[in-house]
Amino acid sequence: MKKKYNVYGIGNALVDMEFEVKDEFFEKHDVEKGVMTLVDEETQSRLINDIRREETIEKPGGSAANTIFAVSQFGGKAFYSCKVANDPFGDLYLEDMKEAGIDTNFDRQEREDGITGKCLVMVTDDAERTMNTYLGITQNLSTKEIDELAIRNSQYVYIEGYLVTSDSGFKAMKQTKKVAQENNVKTALTLSDPAIAEGFKDRFEEIIGASVDLLFCNEQEAKIYTGKDDVMEAREVLKKDAKRFVITQGANGAIIYDGDTFIDIEPYEVNAVDTNGAGDMYAGAFLYGITNGMGFAGAGKLASLAGSKVVSQFGPRLKWHQMQDILNDVKDAE
Repeated sequence: MKKKYNVYGIGNALVDMEFEVKDEFFEKHDVEKGVMTLVDEETQSRLINDIRREETIEKPGGSAANTIFAVSQFGGKAFYSCKVANDPFGDLYLEDMKEAGIDTNFDRQEREDGITGKCLVMVTDDAERTMNTYLGITQNLSTKEIDELAIRNSQYVYIEGYLVTSDSGFKAMKQTKKVAQENNVKTALTLSDPAIAEGFKDRFEEIIGASVDLLFCNEQEAKIYTGKDDVMEAREVLKKDAKRFVITQGANGAIIYDGDTFIDIEPYEVNAVDTNGAGDMYAGAFLYGITNGMGFAGAGKLASLAGSKVVSQFGPRLKWHQMQDILNDVKDAE
Protein backbone atom coordinates (compact mmCIF):
# COMPACT_ATOMS: atom_id res chain seq x y z
CA MET A 1 0.00 0.00 0.00
CA LYS A 2 1.35 3.40 -0.98
CA LYS A 3 2.11 5.60 2.02
CA LYS A 4 1.00 9.24 2.20
CA TYR A 5 4.37 10.48 3.49
CA ASN A 6 7.90 9.64 2.47
CA VAL A 7 9.26 10.84 5.80
CA TYR A 8 7.80 11.69 9.21
CA GLY A 9 10.18 13.81 11.25
CA ILE A 10 10.21 14.75 14.90
CA GLY A 11 12.54 17.32 16.40
CA ASN A 12 13.11 20.80 17.70
CA ALA A 13 11.49 23.86 16.19
CA LEU A 14 13.89 26.79 16.31
CA VAL A 15 14.09 30.14 14.60
CA ASP A 16 17.68 30.60 13.38
CA MET A 17 19.54 33.89 13.72
CA GLU A 18 22.83 33.71 11.82
CA PHE A 19 25.84 36.03 12.06
CA GLU A 20 29.45 36.10 10.94
CA VAL A 21 31.90 36.48 13.85
CA LYS A 22 35.64 36.28 14.55
CA ASP A 23 37.32 33.73 16.80
CA GLU A 24 38.07 36.54 19.26
CA PHE A 25 34.34 36.80 19.93
CA PHE A 26 34.33 33.24 21.32
CA GLU A 27 37.32 33.96 23.53
CA LYS A 28 35.71 37.10 24.88
CA HIS A 29 32.46 35.35 25.81
CA ASP A 30 33.91 31.93 26.70
CA VAL A 31 31.94 30.22 23.94
CA GLU A 32 33.04 26.73 22.85
CA LYS A 33 33.63 26.82 19.13
CA GLY A 34 32.23 24.31 16.66
CA VAL A 35 29.51 22.71 18.77
CA MET A 36 25.93 23.32 19.84
CA THR A 37 25.56 24.63 23.39
CA LEU A 38 22.27 25.05 25.24
CA VAL A 39 21.97 28.49 26.89
CA ASP A 40 19.33 30.53 28.67
CA GLU A 41 17.53 33.39 26.94
CA GLU A 42 19.52 36.04 28.83
CA THR A 43 22.87 34.62 27.68
CA GLN A 44 21.69 34.35 24.10
CA SER A 45 20.39 37.93 24.10
CA ARG A 46 23.68 39.21 25.53
CA LEU A 47 25.64 37.54 22.74
CA ILE A 48 23.32 38.87 20.04
CA ASN A 49 23.51 42.40 21.45
CA ASP A 50 27.32 42.29 21.52
CA ILE A 51 27.49 41.23 17.87
CA ARG A 52 25.70 44.53 17.16
CA ARG A 53 24.15 43.94 13.76
CA GLU A 54 21.50 46.39 12.66
CA GLU A 55 19.54 43.73 10.84
CA THR A 56 18.89 40.24 12.15
CA ILE A 57 17.94 37.56 9.62
CA GLU A 58 15.38 35.29 11.23
CA LYS A 59 14.59 32.03 9.48
CA PRO A 60 12.71 28.95 10.68
CA GLY A 61 15.10 26.09 11.37
CA GLY A 62 15.95 23.23 13.67
CA SER A 63 18.01 20.24 12.60
CA ALA A 64 15.30 17.72 11.70
CA ALA A 65 13.12 20.52 10.36
CA ASN A 66 15.84 21.39 7.85
CA THR A 67 16.00 17.73 6.82
CA ILE A 68 12.24 17.50 6.38
CA PHE A 69 12.26 20.77 4.46
CA ALA A 70 14.84 19.29 2.06
CA VAL A 71 12.70 16.18 1.49
CA SER A 72 9.78 18.41 0.58
CA GLN A 73 11.79 20.71 -1.70
CA PHE A 74 13.08 17.76 -3.72
CA GLY A 75 9.48 16.77 -4.31
CA GLY A 76 8.79 14.36 -1.49
CA LYS A 77 5.87 14.42 0.93
CA ALA A 78 6.73 15.02 4.56
CA PHE A 79 5.25 15.51 8.04
CA TYR A 80 6.86 17.25 11.00
CA SER A 81 6.04 16.92 14.69
CA CYS A 82 7.40 19.78 16.78
CA LYS A 83 6.46 22.29 19.47
CA VAL A 84 6.16 26.04 18.88
CA ALA A 85 4.49 28.65 21.04
CA ASN A 86 1.49 30.82 20.36
CA ASP A 87 3.75 33.79 19.57
CA PRO A 88 4.98 35.65 16.44
CA PHE A 89 7.95 33.31 15.97
CA GLY A 90 5.55 30.37 16.17
CA ASP A 91 3.38 32.02 13.51
CA LEU A 92 6.46 32.49 11.31
CA TYR A 93 7.50 28.88 11.79
CA LEU A 94 4.20 27.26 10.89
CA GLU A 95 3.62 29.56 7.93
CA ASP A 96 7.01 28.49 6.57
CA MET A 97 6.06 24.83 6.93
CA LYS A 98 2.73 25.41 5.25
CA GLU A 99 4.32 27.21 2.29
CA ALA A 100 6.71 24.27 1.87
CA GLY A 101 3.81 21.81 1.75
CA ILE A 102 4.78 20.12 5.02
CA ASP A 103 1.99 18.87 7.29
CA THR A 104 2.49 19.29 11.05
CA ASN A 105 0.90 18.20 14.32
CA PHE A 106 -0.47 21.74 14.63
CA ASP A 107 -2.85 21.04 11.76
CA ARG A 108 -4.86 19.26 14.48
CA GLN A 109 -3.40 20.68 17.69
CA GLU A 110 -3.61 24.00 19.53
CA ARG A 111 -0.46 25.93 20.44
CA GLU A 112 0.39 26.81 24.03
CA ASP A 113 1.55 30.16 25.41
CA GLY A 114 5.31 30.53 25.77
CA ILE A 115 8.40 31.41 23.75
CA THR A 116 9.33 29.66 20.52
CA GLY A 117 12.94 28.40 20.57
CA LYS A 118 15.77 30.40 19.01
CA CYS A 119 19.18 29.33 17.73
CA LEU A 120 22.07 31.78 17.46
CA VAL A 121 24.31 30.53 14.65
CA MET A 122 27.80 32.06 14.58
CA VAL A 123 29.91 31.42 11.48
CA THR A 124 33.67 32.05 11.40
CA ASP A 125 36.05 32.60 8.48
CA ASP A 126 36.89 28.89 8.34
CA ALA A 127 33.20 28.16 7.54
CA GLU A 128 32.68 26.41 10.88
CA ARG A 129 29.41 27.03 12.66
CA THR A 130 28.92 27.42 16.39
CA MET A 131 25.42 27.34 17.83
CA ASN A 132 24.07 28.70 21.10
CA THR A 133 20.50 27.54 21.46
CA TYR A 134 17.69 28.70 23.71
CA LEU A 135 15.13 25.91 23.39
CA GLY A 136 12.14 27.82 24.74
CA ILE A 137 8.94 25.82 24.48
CA THR A 138 10.53 23.12 22.31
CA GLN A 139 12.31 21.79 25.41
CA ASN A 140 8.84 20.63 26.50
CA LEU A 141 8.25 18.57 23.35
CA SER A 142 6.72 15.32 24.52
CA THR A 143 4.71 12.32 23.42
CA LYS A 144 1.70 14.68 23.10
CA GLU A 145 3.22 16.07 19.90
CA ILE A 146 3.46 12.62 18.27
CA ASP A 147 0.95 11.98 15.47
CA GLU A 148 0.58 8.20 15.33
CA LEU A 149 -1.66 8.30 12.25
CA ALA A 150 1.00 10.21 10.33
CA ILE A 151 3.68 7.72 11.45
CA ARG A 152 1.62 4.79 10.19
CA ASN A 153 1.24 6.59 6.87
CA SER A 154 5.00 7.11 6.40
CA GLN A 155 7.81 5.10 4.81
CA TYR A 156 10.39 6.36 7.31
CA VAL A 157 10.42 8.19 10.60
CA TYR A 158 13.40 10.50 11.17
CA ILE A 159 14.30 11.23 14.79
CA GLU A 160 16.45 14.20 15.75
CA GLY A 161 19.23 13.31 18.19
CA TYR A 162 19.13 16.68 19.94
CA LEU A 163 15.90 15.56 21.64
CA VAL A 164 17.92 13.41 24.06
CA THR A 165 18.76 16.54 26.06
CA SER A 166 15.32 16.70 27.71
CA ASP A 167 13.48 13.95 29.57
CA SER A 168 10.22 14.55 27.73
CA GLY A 169 11.99 14.71 24.36
CA PHE A 170 13.78 11.46 25.09
CA LYS A 171 10.45 9.78 25.87
CA ALA A 172 9.06 11.14 22.61
CA MET A 173 12.01 9.64 20.72
CA LYS A 174 11.41 6.20 22.23
CA GLN A 175 7.67 6.37 21.65
CA THR A 176 8.13 7.46 18.03
CA LYS A 177 10.42 4.52 17.39
CA LYS A 178 8.03 2.13 19.15
CA VAL A 179 5.01 3.24 17.12
CA ALA A 180 7.03 3.03 13.89
CA GLN A 181 8.28 -0.47 14.60
CA GLU A 182 4.82 -1.69 15.59
CA ASN A 183 3.54 -0.49 12.20
CA ASN A 184 6.47 -1.73 10.08
CA VAL A 185 7.68 1.79 9.40
CA LYS A 186 11.45 2.11 9.03
CA THR A 187 13.33 4.17 11.64
CA ALA A 188 16.12 6.67 10.98
CA LEU A 189 18.05 8.56 13.65
CA THR A 190 20.78 11.19 13.65
CA LEU A 191 23.40 11.61 16.39
CA SER A 192 23.16 15.36 15.67
CA ASP A 193 26.32 16.78 17.30
CA PRO A 194 29.62 15.50 18.78
CA ALA A 195 28.99 17.13 22.17
CA ILE A 196 25.50 15.62 22.32
CA ALA A 197 26.76 12.19 21.22
CA GLU A 198 29.32 12.26 24.03
CA GLY A 199 27.20 13.79 26.78
CA PHE A 200 24.16 11.58 26.19
CA LYS A 201 25.78 8.38 24.97
CA ASP A 202 23.76 6.21 27.38
CA ARG A 203 20.50 7.62 26.09
CA PHE A 204 21.53 7.08 22.49
CA GLU A 205 22.41 3.48 23.27
CA GLU A 206 18.98 3.03 24.83
CA ILE A 207 17.04 4.63 21.99
CA ILE A 208 19.00 2.80 19.30
CA GLY A 209 18.58 -0.40 21.29
CA ALA A 210 18.70 -3.59 19.26
CA SER A 211 18.84 -1.63 16.04
CA VAL A 212 17.66 1.25 13.89
CA ASP A 213 17.11 0.90 10.16
CA LEU A 214 19.27 3.90 9.26
CA LEU A 215 21.72 5.94 11.33
CA PHE A 216 23.21 9.28 10.29
CA CYS A 217 26.39 10.62 11.89
CA ASN A 218 29.59 12.40 11.01
CA GLU A 219 33.03 10.86 11.50
CA GLN A 220 33.60 12.48 14.90
CA GLU A 221 30.20 11.35 16.20
CA ALA A 222 30.80 7.81 14.93
CA LYS A 223 34.08 7.61 16.84
CA ILE A 224 32.53 9.01 20.02
CA TYR A 225 29.52 6.68 19.93
CA THR A 226 31.58 3.56 19.25
CA GLY A 227 34.54 4.51 21.44
CA LYS A 228 36.95 3.94 18.53
CA ASP A 229 39.70 6.30 17.37
CA ASP A 230 39.67 5.03 13.79
CA VAL A 231 36.67 5.44 11.48
CA MET A 232 37.31 2.04 9.88
CA GLU A 233 36.96 0.39 13.29
CA ALA A 234 33.99 2.58 14.17
CA ARG A 235 32.06 1.52 11.09
CA GLU A 236 32.43 -2.15 12.01
CA VAL A 237 31.01 -1.48 15.48
CA LEU A 238 28.11 0.52 14.02
CA LYS A 239 26.98 -2.56 12.07
CA LYS A 240 25.86 -4.05 15.40
CA ASP A 241 23.52 -1.15 16.19
CA ALA A 242 22.29 -0.01 12.78
CA LYS A 243 21.06 -2.10 9.87
CA ARG A 244 22.29 0.66 7.56
CA PHE A 245 24.17 3.89 8.19
CA VAL A 246 25.81 6.95 6.71
CA ILE A 247 29.04 8.46 8.06
CA THR A 248 29.64 11.90 6.54
CA GLN A 249 33.26 13.02 6.31
CA GLY A 250 33.05 16.61 5.13
CA ALA A 251 35.60 17.29 2.37
CA ASN A 252 36.38 13.55 2.24
CA GLY A 253 32.90 12.52 1.16
CA ALA A 254 30.96 9.83 3.01
CA ILE A 255 30.87 6.15 3.92
CA ILE A 256 27.55 4.37 3.42
CA TYR A 257 26.69 0.89 4.65
CA ASP A 258 23.68 -0.49 2.77
CA GLY A 259 23.26 -3.59 4.92
CA ASP A 260 25.60 -5.72 2.82
CA THR A 261 28.51 -3.64 1.55
CA PHE A 262 30.28 -0.34 2.16
CA ILE A 263 29.94 2.38 -0.45
CA ASP A 264 32.41 5.24 -0.64
CA ILE A 265 30.81 8.48 -1.84
CA GLU A 266 33.23 10.92 -3.46
CA PRO A 267 32.99 14.56 -2.36
CA TYR A 268 32.20 17.47 -4.65
CA GLU A 269 34.86 20.15 -4.57
CA VAL A 270 33.47 23.39 -3.20
CA ASN A 271 34.53 26.60 -1.52
CA ALA A 272 32.83 26.19 1.85
CA VAL A 273 31.69 29.39 3.56
CA ASP A 274 29.19 28.00 6.10
CA THR A 275 28.82 24.39 7.24
CA ASN A 276 25.57 25.12 9.10
CA GLY A 277 22.96 22.60 8.00
CA ALA A 278 25.26 20.43 5.88
CA GLY A 279 24.38 17.25 7.77
CA ASP A 280 20.69 18.14 7.80
CA MET A 281 20.70 18.66 4.03
CA TYR A 282 22.61 15.43 3.50
CA ALA A 283 20.04 13.45 5.49
CA GLY A 284 17.13 15.11 3.69
CA ALA A 285 18.52 14.43 0.23
CA PHE A 286 19.42 10.85 1.15
CA LEU A 287 16.00 10.12 2.64
CA TYR A 288 14.29 11.62 -0.40
CA GLY A 289 16.41 9.45 -2.66
CA ILE A 290 15.81 6.11 -0.96
CA THR A 291 12.06 6.76 -0.65
CA ASN A 292 11.78 7.75 -4.32
CA GLY A 293 13.36 4.88 -6.19
CA MET A 294 17.08 5.56 -5.76
CA GLY A 295 19.58 3.02 -4.50
CA PHE A 296 21.94 3.87 -1.67
CA ALA A 297 24.75 4.86 -4.05
CA GLY A 298 22.51 7.18 -6.06
CA ALA A 299 21.01 8.70 -2.92
CA GLY A 300 24.54 9.21 -1.60
CA LYS A 301 25.55 11.12 -4.72
CA LEU A 302 22.44 13.27 -4.50
CA ALA A 303 23.11 13.97 -0.82
CA SER A 304 26.78 14.77 -1.45
CA LEU A 305 25.95 17.27 -4.19
CA ALA A 306 23.21 18.89 -2.10
CA GLY A 307 25.53 19.15 0.88
CA SER A 308 28.24 20.78 -1.23
CA LYS A 309 25.77 23.38 -2.47
CA VAL A 310 24.49 24.31 0.98
CA VAL A 311 27.99 24.84 2.46
CA SER A 312 28.87 27.20 -0.40
CA GLN A 313 26.33 29.75 0.85
CA PHE A 314 25.13 31.15 4.17
CA GLY A 315 22.17 29.42 5.78
CA PRO A 316 21.09 25.76 6.07
CA ARG A 317 18.54 25.71 3.25
CA LEU A 318 18.51 26.14 -0.52
CA LYS A 319 15.92 27.59 -2.87
CA TRP A 320 13.42 25.30 -4.59
CA HIS A 321 14.97 25.82 -8.03
CA GLN A 322 18.43 24.94 -6.67
CA MET A 323 17.09 21.65 -5.36
CA GLN A 324 15.55 20.81 -8.72
CA ASP A 325 18.82 21.61 -10.49
CA ILE A 326 20.67 19.26 -8.11
CA LEU A 327 18.13 16.49 -8.75
CA ASN A 328 18.39 16.95 -12.51
CA ASP A 329 22.20 16.98 -12.42
CA VAL A 330 22.30 13.63 -10.60
CA LYS A 331 19.70 12.05 -12.86
CA ASP A 332 21.55 13.25 -15.98
CA ALA A 333 24.78 11.71 -14.65
CA GLU A 334 23.24 8.25 -14.22
